Amino acid sequence: MSTTDWLKPLEYILNCPVHAVTKSLTEWKALISDADDLWLGEHTTSSSIEGQRVEKDNHTWIVISSNEYEVSLLELNRFALADKEKELISWTLQLNGSTLTEKKSAALSETERQALKLSDWIQKQLEADEPAYSLPDHLTVGSRLFNEMIPFLLVTEQQGTEQATYADLEKLLRSFMSDDILLIPLKGQEWLIWGSMSLLRDEDSDTFDEQEEESLEESLASIGLGLHEMLASEWIGECHLAVAHPASPAKGMIETTMLLRETINLGRKFHVGTNIHLPWMLQLERLLNAIPELQRAKYLEQSLKRADLFVESEMLSTLETFFTLDCNVSETAKKLYIHRNTLLYRLDKLKQETGLDVRQFRDAVLVKIILLLYKVTKRN
Repeated sequence: MSTTDWLKPLEYILNCPVHAVTKSLTEWKALISDADDLWLGEHTTSSSIEGQRVEKDNHTWIVISSNEYEVSLLELNRFALADKEKELISWTLQLNGSTLTEKKSAALSETERQALKLSDWIQKQLEADEPAYSLPDHLTVGSRLFNEMIPFLLVTEQQGTEQATYADLEKLLRSFMSDDILLIPLKGQEWLIWGSMSLLRDEDSDTFDEQEEESLEESLASIGLGLHEMLASEWIGECHLAVAHPASPAKGMIETTMLLRETINLGRKFHVGTNIHLPWMLQLERLLNAIPELQRAKYLEQSLKRADLFVESEMLSTLETFFTLDCNVSETAKKLYIHRNTLLYRLDKLKQETGLDVRQFRDAVLVKIILLLYKVTKRN
């Protein structure tokens, strides 16, 4: 039965006007913070559950239902009903919500039910002032979460896809990553994915134990690239993916989630057009992001004699390729399909007009910083 089907009978029973309204989560939180009186049940935060009541000025709002984007509410005249009548409405909506939740839960697989429990715990810790970084015992049943796994964070560009596609995404991931995966839906369009360490061993089982840190990171980047290509083409289209070093989900769930979220935010901010984000490649970006925007703009203005040179597509492409190839002149010329002397001419032009010679370590660092700051500052 839809909301409109029972509004009129409810008006008749209560003998007062009743309206169904919708508010965004931002509006709901503002309403709670500015309320004259409220009842949040067991939830003392701004997260919404059925039956919660907020009173402000001449209105009473009672939660009918909610999702990640908005809250559906009953809107009543605050003084038209007695407190007991409001409590009865809250209790009825809460009971109805619990029944729907139980029916929905019964239709879920055991894997998805466990994933939703983990998701709820993660969200609470991320919102807490003092989060618990280790999973509680009741969420580590089976002990496999104490083993090292490879963490990924997937952020989609579509809206409202999580609940409808959990089973499909899980099936797709199992086809790519083997059956030993853990898929956790987070708020927004985020999915936390934990894959088996066998993904690394499959690449080169004979030399895995001898791999150095750099080769491990290369392997993780390669896995991330393959996973992103598969997801983008076969499931969700445009998406962003971050991957971090292996960790134990039982001990590193919160820290890893925070790191992966930061990694995607930094990647999207400093490297527009890039969809795969690696935390070990964004260390300088993390440092620059901590500088207030006004100070970044001021530094940029003071550092350049001629800022427009850095927005020339040819110079920008040359410098980014040069830095990607560790400032190797010969390799950069080959990558750009230009003569070595042409590359040297461009670098000399940069030195002449800015006073910075990227063949010198100190100047190369400064130009790298300037490029990052310029892209962000200009876009803002």
